[in-house]
Amino acid sequence: MAEPDQTPVLPERDDEDDAYALRDDVIRTIRDAVESEDREALVAALEPLHPADIADLLEQMEPGPRQRLIALYGTEFDGEILSELDESIREDVIASLPPEVLSEAVRMLESDDVVDLLEDLEPEQQDAILEALDRPERVAVQRALSFPEGSAGRLMQREVVTAPQHWTVGDAIDFMRARLDLPEQFYHIVLVDPRHRPVGHVTLGKVMSSDRVTPLIDLQEPSFRTIPAEQDEEDVAYAFNQYHLISAPVVDEDGRLVGVITIDDAMIVLSDENEEDLLLLAGVGDESIADRTLQIVRQRFPWLLANLATAILASLVIAQFESTLQAIVALAVLMPIVASMGGNAGTQSMTVAVRALATRDLTGSNAFRVIRREVGAGLLNGLLFAVIMGVIGWVWFGTLMLGVVLGLAMVINLVVAGLAGVLVPLVLEKIGVDPALASGTFVTTVTDVVGFFAFLGLAGILLL
Repeated sequence: MAEPDQTPVLPERDDEDDAYALRDDVIRTIRDAVESEDREALVAALEPLHPADIADLLEQMEPGPRQRLIALYGTEFDGEILSELDESIREDVIASLPPEVLSEAVRMLESDDVVDLLEDLEPEQQDAILEALDRPERVAVQRALSFPEGSAGRLMQREVVTAPQHWTVGDAIDFMRARLDLPEQFYHIVLVDPRHRPVGHVTLGKVMSSDRVTPLIDLQEPSFRTIPAEQDEEDVAYAFNQYHLISAPVVDEDGRLVGVITIDDAMIVLSDENEEDLLLLAGVGDESIADRTLQIVRQRFPWLLANLATAILASLVIAQFESTLQAIVALAVLMPIVASMGGNAGTQSMTVAVRALATRDLTGSNAFRVIRREVGAGLLNGLLFAVIMGVIGWVWFGTLMLGVVLGLAMVINLVVAGLAGVLVPLVLEKIGVDPALASGTFVTTVTDVVGFFAFLGLAGILLL
């Protein structure tokens, strides 16, 4: 009698279901295969997944099960998984890969992906990956690593399709058909002069839709622009986003073509910058869920310490009004409301300002207009909440003047919050400090101190 089929039955994939990749039942199937050391089941479960989804799965696993999965997966391990992994665990995964598997995985990557892998590795691991590459690829990667970290030279890929500027469409088509080493993905043919300087580029769509006798120079895109290899990758991402670029050639100091940057790499930089700003605003740096407890403590402690210092500063302000608080106990009840409202309003203004600085929408030329707008918004919101909280304070404690004090303090703090929310990021950027890194602490300090001082100071004047 025939043996029953032992191949695991996977859930049918619904192409319209983007959440297929890491559904709970798929994850359970993979974990069961790892625990039972069933390589056939593991390969069958991972085969439909995109490398980015497998990378996500590895990031979610504990170190032990992760290493067992890698060992069991063996030669099926795709190099694209490495390029998708979070930097916090990439080094551990590479260390877990057998040398022959690592060599084969790396050979399948584009040069820019290899550079991205090498940037954060120890020298020993860098050497192991470089040794796995063929000599031309190794030289190209080493050349890219010679550029400053975070520059266009690190971001670019060396694989570029070029054509002399005098070629026709037919010449380009024949050339590409004869080539066996074309990049896996490319969008433009870069036109170069005799000194290998880019003078324009032509989209593949125009090449394929034009007559063979058409000169390529007649089809070049008006959006063409070159990027210096030393240019910061943030500026590169900004250019792609601002000018709607698909790809752009990278040139050295002599203007010669050395590589090309494509939109997918530029958008990764843009996404990373957005993520970094978000994490910095919360004071958690480049933390990820794969970090160990001690790593998290080391990253968070300095910012918690800074917040403790600012909290002590706010407490010192409160201490100056000890006699006022003792005379009117109701102030202690209402005081946190003023500080909290100011902090939230300041955070709103600060977030908008930090984002506008990152996208270069906030500059010296329009800073006064933005400040005026935020102060105006703070004043109007302050007046509205002054009426609301004034009535609440009056009804709650039966003292009309207490409601007046609360309302006036609310107006003052919300105006200051709007002002600080824009001024603090502007000043920090002016002195060379990342606004996303330190704005939150300073803005909160300002609104706390001003809120307590205004509320308790007005109370001392008007109520005693």
